[in-house]
Amino acid sequence: MRKPLYVIIFFLFSILVLGLSLRFNQTSASRSDINDSTVSELETAPFTIWEDDLPVIQAPADFDWRRLSGVDITFISENTPPTQALASNISHFERVTGIDVKIIQTDLDTLVQKVGLDFNAGAGKYDLIYADPYRVLSSYPDHLVDLKKMNQSKQLPHIPALNDFIKSQLTVLGYMGSTNHLYALPYDSPTTVLAYRKDVFRKYESLFMKEMGYDWTPDENMTWAQYYEIASWIQKKISAGVIDEVDYAIGNQAKQHDSLMIDFTNVLVAFGGSYYDSEQIGKLGDLDPEAMNLATPQGIRAARFYKKMLDLAAPESLTWGWKGVARAFASGKLAMSPQWHEYSAMFEDPSRSNVAGKVGWTLLPRGKGGHANMFGGTGIAINKDSNEEEKKAAWLFLIWATSPQVQYMTLRSDYGGYTPTRHSIYELPAIEKVINGENPNSPLRDKLLPMHAVLKAWKNENTYMRPKVPDWWRINTYIYTELTKMLRDKQSPKQTLRRIEEKVNH
Repeated sequence: MRKPLYVIIFFLFSILVLGLSLRFNQTSASRSDINDSTVSELETAPFTIWEDDLPVIQAPADFDWRRLSGVDITFISENTPPTQALASNISHFERVTGIDVKIIQTDLDTLVQKVGLDFNAGAGKYDLIYADPYRVLSSYPDHLVDLKKMNQSKQLPHIPALNDFIKSQLTVLGYMGSTNHLYALPYDSPTTVLAYRKDVFRKYESLFMKEMGYDWTPDENMTWAQYYEIASWIQKKISAGVIDEVDYAIGNQAKQHDSLMIDFTNVLVAFGGSYYDSEQIGKLGDLDPEAMNLATPQGIRAARFYKKMLDLAAPESLTWGWKGVARAFASGKLAMSPQWHEYSAMFEDPSRSNVAGKVGWTLLPRGKGGHANMFGGTGIAINKDSNEEEKKAAWLFLIWATSPQVQYMTLRSDYGGYTPTRHSIYELPAIEKVINGENPNSPLRDKLLPMHAVLKAWKNENTYMRPKVPDWWRINTYIYTELTKMLRDKQSPKQTLRRIEEKVNH
């Protein structure tokens, strides 16, 4: 049967429309590909390049680095050596971008208070935040920009070599609860390791060997039991007038403060104890953790040992935080002490130290649970309440400040004692030589002196990340408050751990 003419016409018209549509779609796809190709063309950012072998910041070819000129942003940070070094070099960033950066440096307690007030008010006063993972990141992740989204933008520069960050540090400093959102980039990396007086250990090595029968030089095989035995021997010799180079064998950061929790935890975990049973709680963190399980046999043994060790330590230990015990070591009072490694630059500065050239570094002593060198690093985050221009300006600053090139620049700065969070810097031949002691005259020696120990401390089996939970600031307060009672003989080690558990779990 013959089809009506209008059916044939409709059929031909449909074919024509379909053909035009396909051609249009192909053309659109082609144009889209061209656009994507254009966007994907990258150019090196116009910052001065200091080292050819390090990853550089790149941006889309048409990106105008001065498009945000005149925008003011504020970075609030703890007053740490890295921020001192960064502040002294901020003109490199401001000159290229035209962005004015105000850096506020304060103590950590004040920072947490100021940031908390800013978040609660939604003020956006601080565009960039020193996001301590335990007191800022874990408590306020919803107030921080998801950096993944900014890094995926085709209109903005990207993070140079994200996988160049030390993985464990990126995990603990950048994420909260999962890897769905990236909230901060690793910025600093203080780690507790053992500092000791090389001159004292060399001078009395033969005498110790004669009386005690073994090599007492601190190294990664030293146990906490040996540490205590060596400290007891030194203290007896000080009392007898035999050793006069130091006032005390050991000293600790045992002030009723965050520092006491850190000092105790180094022992707790080495003895096989822990705060929670979860293995991920110190890495990705946990927004809803299970009950604390602290008063275990291992935990109680650790607390008893810690009390015994503090009874032997310099009495001022109960008043020293990390800065106090660092100053005491720099003054020449102590033979051994757990220290944050970034104080090395101060120890080697004759204008601030009496022990320059006399300091050795190694891992903290080990126990049945292995080594537990506390990591205390922090990342930089962007405030969600800042306006869009400020967020973009903050993003430019963030990728600049944490880039390998800038981390290398601040490592070489005359200010501070910064040690980077990037693999690539430690893999530079010149840096490897300094760390291995092959270039003792390098100007970087003082900052890198502890790094042979720190790089070992960063291995998964040797490092410890405290629990990353929303209420850690409160839990932390319970821990150091009850430990202080124990150290002042107001309650037993067992009672102390049980009371911490009770307060946290109820």
